[in-house]
Amino acid sequence: MNKNIEINSSFSIQNLVRKTILNMKSYSSARDEFKEFETNLIFLDANENPFSNGYNRYPDPQQKLLKTLLAKQKKVSLNQILLGNGSDEVLDLLFRAFCEPNQDNIVTLPPTYGMYGVLADLNAIENREILLTIDFEPNVDEILSAVSENTKIIFLCSPNNPTGNSFSDESILYLLKNFNGLVVLDEAYIDFSSKESWLSELSDFPNLVIIQTLSKAYGLAGLRVGIAYASEEIISILNKIKPPYNLNTASQEIALKKLNQNTLTAQLKKLISEREIVINSLKSIAFIEKVFLSDANFILLKVDDATLRYNQLIQAGIVVRNRSNQPLCENCLRITIGTKEENNQLITTLKSL
Repeated sequence: MNKNIEINSSFSIQNLVRKTILNMKSYSSARDEFKEFETNLIFLDANENPFSNGYNRYPDPQQKLLKTLLAKQKKVSLNQILLGNGSDEVLDLLFRAFCEPNQDNIVTLPPTYGMYGVLADLNAIENREILLTIDFEPNVDEILSAVSENTKIIFLCSPNNPTGNSFSDESILYLLKNFNGLVVLDEAYIDFSSKESWLSELSDFPNLVIIQTLSKAYGLAGLRVGIAYASEEIISILNKIKPPYNLNTASQEIALKKLNQNTLTAQLKKLISEREIVINSLKSIAFIEKVFLSDANFILLKVDDATLRYNQLIQAGIVVRNRSNQPLCENCLRITIGTKEENNQLITTLKSL
């Protein structure tokens, strides 16, 4: 990505945030008021059960140890990180902070991650859907044509779910430079991609919010750890409205341990290698009409009859996802890359149908 770029100088976070959020006073928990709770003191301030079992105390509301490690690994400031109970909580906080119910709108690009639309409905926000092109790329002209003075957020999922492709840098850059609201770039699958994360560009774009997760590449889906990277100003607004103890102690401890382990690279190599083996194997199966290239840990494929093939796989003990109800995905199945043994069983089963 080119560092010598023109910054969107017309963007102002103060004009974007909801006035009620801007003026509100955030809740202050016991652990916000007294921060040295890891020292050997007598704590009688938070109405906790005093009998130790490892989890009788409230967790660090600001997750300082985990954020410090992420800041070091990702080369960002500690104050540019927000952690949430999964990416879904982080996304919901963005709606709550920046979108006025029954007034504002967002733009999403189907086929894409379904929670953007669900959260729009939940928060009474209009969702303006602009379909991807037939090549699964953002149609930037149509997107910007759909923007009004009440458009607060454009959601980009790259690599995209369910299509698996990464959007072009040119499309993302154009939207960042020409839209005065937030551009939320969901990088849940970035670790499987040949493209670099946009984290290195964070300081150049005050309207960029990057969402990542420990659920996919790090294998911690059960812990629910979602991450937002953005300007310190945006993060401070989100911190203002987040629940005080939104990331539990176990999630923080296990995430720290996992991030300190040197196992990610080896697992990623295996999954990416298996992804290419599965793609090549699928191309020889007659009823599979197209196998789309993937930058994620899943593959989208077009078959003759998705419902039939989905049910046949279920009967064989294999669960995939039928995405035929999504725009541009008629008769498409989405298949996650499993272990070598699971992938071999999948291919053997498909060839037998």
